Amino acid sequence: MEHKQLDQFPTNFLWGSASAAYQVEGAWQEDGKGVSVWDEFVRIPGKTFKGTNGDVAVDHYHRYKEDVALMKEQGLKAYRFSVAWTRIFPNGRGEINQKGLQFYIDLVDELIDNQIEPVLTLYHWDLPQALQDEYQGWESRKIVEDFTNYAATLFEALRGKVKYWVSLNEQNIFISHGYLMASHPPAVSDPKRMYQANHYANLANAAVIKKFHEMDMPGQIGPSFAYGPNYALDSDPKNVLAAEDAEDLNAHFWMDVYLFGKYPIAAMKMLKEQGLAPTMEAGDEELLAAGKPDFLGINYYQTNTVVFNPLDGVGMGKMNTTGEKGSTEESGLPGVFKRVENPFVERTNWDWEIDPEGLRIGLRRIASRYRIPVLITENGLGEYDKLTEDKEIHDDYRIDYLNSHVHAIKEAITDGVEVLGYCTWSYTDLLSWLNGYQKRYGFVYVEQDENQNGTLNRYKKDSFYWYQKVISENGANV
Repeated sequence: MEHKQLDQFPTNFLWGSASAAYQVEGAWQEDGKGVSVWDEFVRIPGKTFKGTNGDVAVDHYHRYKEDVALMKEQGLKAYRFSVAWTRIFPNGRGEINQKGLQFYIDLVDELIDNQIEPVLTLYHWDLPQALQDEYQGWESRKIVEDFTNYAATLFEALRGKVKYWVSLNEQNIFISHGYLMASHPPAVSDPKRMYQANHYANLANAAVIKKFHEMDMPGQIGPSFAYGPNYALDSDPKNVLAAEDAEDLNAHFWMDVYLFGKYPIAAMKMLKEQGLAPTMEAGDEELLAAGKPDFLGINYYQTNTVVFNPLDGVGMGKMNTTGEKGSTEESGLPGVFKRVENPFVERTNWDWEIDPEGLRIGLRRIASRYRIPVLITENGLGEYDKLTEDKEIHDDYRIDYLNSHVHAIKEAITDGVEVLGYCTWSYTDLLSWLNGYQKRYGFVYVEQDENQNGTLNRYKKDSFYWYQKVISENGANV
């Protein structure tokens, strides 16, 4: 629908930005921190771009006050970050590492002192290696108890200071990449194991949300889901059904569990027929139903356009991790759907579709199906940025991208969607998991090349000043 006039953003709208511990902190062996699965995975030859790792990352662990000062200068209202589980419990459980916990207490206090709302993500992929070695991490029910204990420790330590908590970040991504595509740890390609690990992750997510509410924690909690709405290429009924199937298997399969405590009917029936459905035990359904979130976090980057894919059609293809535009391979699920290029949208150098209207569509779908407030926990453009001789970065392409997506949010709010805030990805440049340091997302340029050489000095991009103005105006002129 087209509106004559758009509603304004709420006065308490959380204009924010985001990061993840492994991608920014560095200090991978300091102050008692344990080893995570990513600390090990990046050392496997060929797994990351040019073998890049997060040993130093952008040194946020030592420079957090400098980074928070930049946030304050920009006028940021919220900063979303994740806690490294291995800083709190080096082996996943046991005795608390007080130095690691104190880092996050200090970071939260620094944010609050600068009038910036902390948005804390409990898990952003860096599982303790000790738990992976002991019981295969997410492939065991033991993870539920250990994750809940870890979360409860943070709840107690930061009670009253952190009002917004994200339980799991992009469960659909770390599970599918870890257990199907073998591009994330533990580098497995086994759909049966993937769906079982995903079920245990669902139980862990629900248990932590349930614990949060049982502890009568002040604030709100919810998972963060990587949502790419699915379109049919055209009105051919076969392609329309393929898009419905893709939405069921790639979106509802997670969001329905978060909000309804149940898996979608058609998707689950298909998995049972194929012998891939997860094993459910007594009490699982009750736990899933008891873990209803207060809001749904959404990480939005692109949409997916699909057509019908026959049983002898294409399977999983290789993704573009080099930044060579057009190098993504065709991929799909035989008998269900296949991804194709959308002729109506542009793509990034990493072949991600640039579709701000898709964000509005996604928000509308969530509001209609789930009737829950949404916090946009990630949205941003990863591209090549150039530092001039004058130490300036002219990233008009990023400004255009973000501006169009903020406008889409404004339209969705006018449609009636309750949006709590908008956290861009990312605040500073950081390590892109598989794409190294050449793929930049931040408002703040970090001087470091793709081979991890550089001063790590911070420089404000043109987009820094654009967002500063948007925040000061509360998005009135977007």
